[in-house]
Amino acid sequence: MWECDVCGNVLNEYNHDLAGPVYWFDFCKNELILTPDSYRDSYFQIFTLALQFQYKEFIWLFTGIAMLVLLFIGMIRWKKKVKKRIGDKKLVNLLISNYSPKLFTSKFILLSAAFSVGIIAAMNPRKPGGSDNINRKGIDVAIALDVSKSMLATDLAPDRLERAKQFVSKLINEMPDDRVALILFAGKAYLQMPLTIDHNAAQMFVSSAAPDAVPQQGTVISDALKMGANVFNNADKKFKAVILISDGEDHDEDAVTTAKSLAQQGVMINTVGIGSPEGAEIIDPATGQAKKDEAGNTVISKLNEEELTQIAKVTNGVYIRLHSSDEAVSVLKGQLSQIDRKAFGDESMMNFKNYFIWFAAIMFIFLLIEQFISERLPASPSLKLQRSKAGKKNIA
Repeated sequence: MWECDVCGNVLNEYNHDLAGPVYWFDFCKNELILTPDSYRDSYFQIFTLALQFQYKEFIWLFTGIAMLVLLFIGMIRWKKKVKKRIGDKKLVNLLISNYSPKLFTSKFILLSAAFSVGIIAAMNPRKPGGSDNINRKGIDVAIALDVSKSMLATDLAPDRLERAKQFVSKLINEMPDDRVALILFAGKAYLQMPLTIDHNAAQMFVSSAAPDAVPQQGTVISDALKMGANVFNNADKKFKAVILISDGEDHDEDAVTTAKSLAQQGVMINTVGIGSPEGAEIIDPATGQAKKDEAGNTVISKLNEEELTQIAKVTNGVYIRLHSSDEAVSVLKGQLSQIDRKAFGDESMMNFKNYFIWFAAIMFIFLLIEQFISERLPASPSLKLQRSKAGKKNIA
């Protein structure tokens, strides 16, 4: 482990997925640091390790080169077939005597090169440049928010879901240095947003959370917990927490078992109960009427504190019943402060040096050169005379 000799923060390892020497990036000094056993490596290797592509998803476009090659081969075969169909071999050879296969191949190579360079430009090669306060120390927090229809009960005004969203919004504001992921769940869990330091995006996703975000209704807490575990780096046995916000009306018996499994992975689960043990009616937003069961009885949704307490207990977390958002946030902050915090780079505040413009310029030059290359060589006066004689002879 290497630390910055200016601020003492742990340096970010740049080639942790690559074999060979280890390089580190010191954000305070804005430079790459080499470990003692890697000084022998060249500057080019350091440059390529720091270089990255912003849009890696465009790499599949390189398969288009294979299609271009097949098209080129098909064009050559087609020309040969047409040549045979015309008839007189000597006349055809004379008519196309100034055609240059080499120039035709050169045009194809230039087009293929332009296509390849254009893809690289679209992927936007870039290198980390200067930055402002991009080194943060925090934890990774996965927020699992219950959006089942039982969260529309009105024992908390205006309803459980709205109060839960208000609480999550305040909580995110109180975690400026932590990375946050958002999971919405009901009968199935969905990852709405992976771990990010972009809290503005997180707030946007929270504000739009609604029961129709999850088509399968119910409340499967174990699925939400598993999804929460998946957003973390499995190599870390600390620095991570799940905050489960639900009324606890669980239709899955595996919730506590799943929580125990997550505890072994170093995950702390804190649970926030939304609602009241006495329960309340569930108002259908479409009709404005209370939801009824098959027998015609009004459905009463009650807070299941027992299960939420168990889940928190087996992971050394805390259970909170939501009354005041400010009070709940304060308790959770105190609980999360017990988790060791790690240093990580915040790319959202990092300045990058982009190189796409250079590749775009090279692509344009290749296309421009290709336009000025003709497949035919200039015909000499003697060749024109031969063609004229051959034409008259053919007519006769």
